[in-house]
Amino acid sequence: MNDKENDSLPVSALQHFIFCPRQCTLIHIEQEWSENVLTARGRLEHDRADSGYREFRRGKRQISGLYIQSEKLKIHGRIDVLELEEINPKGQSNLPSFHLKGTWRVYPVEFKHGQPKENDCDRVQLCAQVLCIEEMLGVEIKQASLFYRRIRRREDVLINQELKDLTRNAIKNLHALFQNRTTPPPINDKRCRACSLKDICMPKRMSVKSVKYRQSLFQPQEPL
Repeated sequence: MNDKENDSLPVSALQHFIFCPRQCTLIHIEQEWSENVLTARGRLEHDRADSGYREFRRGKRQISGLYIQSEKLKIHGRIDVLELEEINPKGQSNLPSFHLKGTWRVYPVEFKHGQPKENDCDRVQLCAQVLCIEEMLGVEIKQASLFYRRIRRREDVLINQELKDLTRNAIKNLHALFQNRTTPPPINDKRCRACSLKDICMPKRMSVKSVKYRQSLFQPQEPL
């Protein structure tokens, strides 16, 4: 692996970073990992996508496990499913790298085990994949999807400028985290309940609130 490849970060780290910077650091920098039922299910459900299957139907294509990267943003990963839909068979070819004639719509799909989250971690991860694909293929992608297996429903995500700016800023902060290599303290909130790294992270013992409380015990007290 050369220096250029060493500078590139996995898109999956971006999802972990938005969800919890400490979780991201433990997994991707400290190389800590512990699996629970939820992560095991998620890993098994990604096996088919990672196998690189391809489905061809009239006017439609599905490609899984496609390697993607952005040299500008220095990120890389694999897209679960890239859907291609022919919109004009006589139009100008916009996907010559796939040896396809005509004009095609490019539609990325990311699979998730659970259900939609309150924060933007899944949408930012999906948008980062879109930015990679746009750079690689020279196309514009206006919409993509998150498919949540628990509710068996797609969530359409509008790829607008606001989401792209949010994603680029998150990528910038992710690179800063890797450069500083400092593990953030845990916050100890509802995100910790189902986290597989809970025993490694020890959020109750190491949280910011706990640290502040312990420090307060050694502060000089005001005289009564």
